Amino acid sequence: MDVAGVVLTPGAGADRDHRTLVALEAALAPLPVLRLNFPNRERGSRAPDRPEAAVAHLRAHATAFATELGVGTERLVLGGRSFGGRMSSMAVAQGFPVAGLVLLSYPLHPPGRPDRLRVEHLPDVAVPVLAVSGRRDPFGSPGELTTHLSTVRGPLTTVFVTGDHSPKDDAAVTTAVRDWLLGTAS
Repeated sequence: MDVAGVVLTPGAGADRDHRTLVALEAALAPLPVLRLNFPNRERGSRAPDRPEAAVAHLRAHATAFATELGVGTERLVLGGRSFGGRMSSMAVAQGFPVAGLVLLSYPLHPPGRPDRLRVEHLPDVAVPVLAVSGRRDPFGSPGELTTHLSTVRGPLTTVFVTGDHSPKDDAAVTTAVRDWLLGTAS
């Protein structure tokens, strides 16, 4: 995988300055990183955007970032925390060409609602995927995530760290992402 840059998006209730995204940008330096807000945050709203709007926004900004870097989007890795990772995976499933996908605390289902899975699009993801999640994440246990993310068609790597939906150990998360990018960059 030949990666020229990484686009990172926040969870529904956060913005581009979420501590984990900031830590990831620092850990990945000198690799260019775009930390991107969704339109709701730009409007000052905490309510998440509809997926169609969020995915369109992500695609437009990732394309502009790739152009700025002088490469095609197939040299970018998309990813994000929770809602941001889900929107990134939906963009990829819809055919947006990228080198890989990083899912941080993927929201497999609402807490306590394992019957409301958010997985329909995953079999259409055909790029390398890294999923990093807390072992006690109420949005998806390690077993649930392993089972449901196994439907992606690209190579899947899962890493489970101490914590819940927002693991406090940013070093464990950033190390997992950096090692995956370096390990798959050859």
